[in-house]
Amino acid sequence: MATPIHGSRVWTLVRRQHGVVTRAQLLELGLTAAAIRHRRTNGRLYEIHRGVYAVGRNEIGRHGELMAAVLACGASAQLSHRSAAELWRLRPRGDGPFEVSVPDDVIRHRPGISIHQRTDLRRRYIHRIPVGDPTSVLIDLATCLSDDEVEDAVNEADGLDLVRTHRLRAALDEERKRPGVGRLKRILDAQTFSRAANALERRFLAIVREAGLPAPTTQQRLGRYRVDFFWPDLGFVVETDSLRHHRTAAEQTVDLGRDQAHARRGLRTLRFTLSQVFHRPDHVRAVLTDAFGHLI
Repeated sequence: MATPIHGSRVWTLVRRQHGVVTRAQLLELGLTAAAIRHRRTNGRLYEIHRGVYAVGRNEIGRHGELMAAVLACGASAQLSHRSAAELWRLRPRGDGPFEVSVPDDVIRHRPGISIHQRTDLRRRYIHRIPVGDPTSVLIDLATCLSDDEVEDAVNEADGLDLVRTHRLRAALDEERKRPGVGRLKRILDAQTFSRAANALERRFLAIVREAGLPAPTTQQRLGRYRVDFFWPDLGFVVETDSLRHHRTAAEQTVDLGRDQAHARRGLRTLRFTLSQVFHRPDHVRAVLTDAFGHLI
């Protein structure tokens, strides 16, 4: 077991920073340059980035890696782009470099870190790690991802209650001119962001394929209603709710009327929410598999 390096104040800071600390912080807390060199030599400090150390062991968790990348870029740095999206849970962990934004060009290069310069940083904290706010992160993503990937990230932000899609477009009009704003507006404006439903559709169809079930028709009209997914041989309808969970009574009444109309035609209907499709795919797959077992 590693010996504490210097006092309770150091360990309090290290715990808050997910196992990492900077040289400047150690000096401020009373360690000398010689003491830091000694601890590096005897394996009590492991350099992760220039001037950033893991304490006691060289293996740190993902939050430690993200925090170390921010600390390597200075006190005003924060996660941005894909790294920020990972921390906000808008995208899965990627294999590329860490992405950090800074307010000036003093820090230009750090191995393993992609550094972006911005003057309008809006800082939030997730697990005590500095990160851009959700709207800024979506704008960043619009500079580096495909339309489909940006749409997926917007849907994730909406499903996690981070950004309300119907308010995002207006918020972009208030943004300062910066890379990503115009493209994100164009994505949101395309058919009034109807393609957001396509992101949900793609995710649902992937679940159907993974379950080994036959592919449905999509967006087929049945009477006066258009349904999301339909298996005509089985008389089976699935609707995926792309709206937020805070839904009005009027909207719920419309959906109830749709389901009752389908029932009068002898059709069976299942509904899944956006949250279930994006965040509980195993549950959706199990329900579909069981339902097919009764229908076939």
